[in-house]
Amino acid sequence: MSWAAAVRTALVCLILIVLHYTLVPLLSWRAAIDFLLIALVFGAVRMRPAGGAVYGLLIGMATDSLAGSFGPGALAGTIVGFGASWLKAVFFADNLALNAFFLFVGKWAFDIVHVLMERRMHGTEMLMQLIVWSPLAAAVTAVAGVIAVSLLRPLLEVRSA
Repeated sequence: MSWAAAVRTALVCLILIVLHYTLVPLLSWRAAIDFLLIALVFGAVRMRPAGGAVYGLLIGMATDSLAGSFGPGALAGTIVGFGASWLKAVFFADNLALNAFFLFVGKWAFDIVHVLMERRMHGTEMLMQLIVWSPLAAAVTAVAGVIAVSLLRPLLEVRSA
């Protein structure tokens, strides 16, 4: 990736991170949009797997910094960042449906790892979170991610001089 493409990708990820900390608290939905995960998947698919894992670790640590627990978000972010980078290398396509699928699976996997590692929920509460609320949040995140990628696509296009 060229320096210009790396700067454009970093700018888009920064916009998504700012949206996460400004827009999500205003909405306060039970199945909230996870702009951090959109930034994670969006950035990780443009990196090699090791870089995606490190980027996921950093995003996961940002998630954990405000959650009051350290570790579950970092582990989940590392797994999702590595997985997104590796899968995008295998299934290379710039398709909105494929991006939505990656975002849905990435968000659901992030939530599963996070809930299981955090160990705050038990029994039916954990089951409801993993089977009902996490897939809903993943679907909302996938739709928001496709919209965000569609709106930010002109920023990412390579311009010829």
